Amino acid sequence: MKAYISADMEGITGLVDAEDVQPPGRDYERGRVMMTEDVNAAVRGAYAAGATAVLVNDAHGPMRNLLPDLLDPRATLIKGRPKPMGMMEGLTSEYDAVLCVGYHARAGVLGVLSHSFMGHEIEDIWLDDQVTGEIGLFHAGAAAYGVPVAVLTGDDTACAEMSAWDAGVRTVAVKQAKDRFAAQLVPVLEARAAIESTTTEALRSLPFITASSNPRRLTVRWQSASVVSHLTAIPGVTRQDDRTVTVEADMLTLYRLFNLFLRVATAVTTNPPYC
Repeated sequence: MKAYISADMEGITGLVDAEDVQPPGRDYERGRVMMTEDVNAAVRGAYAAGATAVLVNDAHGPMRNLLPDLLDPRATLIKGRPKPMGMMEGLTSEYDAVLCVGYHARAGVLGVLSHSFMGHEIEDIWLDDQVTGEIGLFHAGAAAYGVPVAVLTGDDTACAEMSAWDAGVRTVAVKQAKDRFAAQLVPVLEARAAIESTTTEALRSLPFITASSNPRRLTVRWQSASVVSHLTAIPGVTRQDDRTVTVEADMLTLYRLFNLFLRVATAVTTNPPYC
């Protein structure tokens, strides 16, 4: 059995603020340790269930957060950016299960550090006609490979969002959102024990799903009209209004295209130096 872990940071045990998850925040280095230990709990759970290989993709921000020297040595790590598939880099149909560790809720809902990919730059995302964020897009992408999402860890809002997409996914709430930058925390050892045991249980009873290449429709509403004016240069991307674009393709193509969207948006919204 091969397990794939996509590790984000906002939903990690104990973290509630940008200072915890963004360099050079005053608690970022401690946050990196917390993130690595949550991932280690999932790795232990996967091997206890019989995994023979675990691949970990650092999927947060600069994607250089996990500490290789503290990571369980049985796991292989993908680190750094850019990556064509972003938060899904390295996932293929050869894997038997996906574990989403440290995920957060989408933009517009009251969850700890909630946003969709680019913080204030993205207002809303729809897959077909369903509003989504990072959780829904990742779930759909994994399903397109024929790989089930077995576990998601994060705050209670992120867990509820995952359950709305797929009630069969096991979730571990490591904190209860009180506001966007506040939470009631599950004790650290208790949270990691829950991640480990839930992972083991989930991987012992995996569902079978079939890979799909059916066309899907992705719609993204941005804060900036400038982003839209540049994205419409990409073949197949159409403008719905000044701040909204849409594109249709199979899910894996959409996910890769969306990562291209993010790179274009970053370039457009970063002020260049004056000449």
